[in-house]
Amino acid sequence: MSSPEKIKKVSIVISKGSLDGVYPGLIMANGARMEGMEANVFFTFFGLYAVMKNYQDKIKIATVGNAAMRVPDAKGFALPTLLGALPGMSAFATKMMQKEMEKLDIPPIGEFVEMISDAGGHLFACKATVDMFHLNKDDFVPQMERVLTVGDFYDLAAGGQIIFT
Repeated sequence: MSSPEKIKKVSIVISKGSLDGVYPGLIMANGARMEGMEANVFFTFFGLYAVMKNYQDKIKIATVGNAAMRVPDAKGFALPTLLGALPGMSAFATKMMQKEMEKLDIPPIGEFVEMISDAGGHLFACKATVDMFHLNKDDFVPQMERVLTVGDFYDLAAGGQIIFT
């Protein structure tokens, strides 16, 4: 019996612009590079904020409409939507999450994007979203390599696994 073939390439789609939408894709891309896999990250819709110069360090946790949000930790009680809507709640939840990530030595988004790029990972923006949001190359961090159409992304992803986060 032969062992399963190892994954050699992953292409990760990040479409959500909250901390819990961005970090899973960054963690997976970094892990892929650490395992020697080719890693391509395709940012689309609000996930683009992770590679936008003026926004990547301002990404927050969404406290409204997040049915999994629990306080004071993952085993606590569910945060009612009404409480999540209170002014400052998203900033407070974001700060708490960032403190926990710091304890685990998980870098901020900007640093994480740099690490992935420096390790040979490739970062791309979705052309349809870039056009729809009226963005241009100057809006992005230097690590974002280029803007791709969905067809270009599929060509790039050929022969590997596509992961949506």
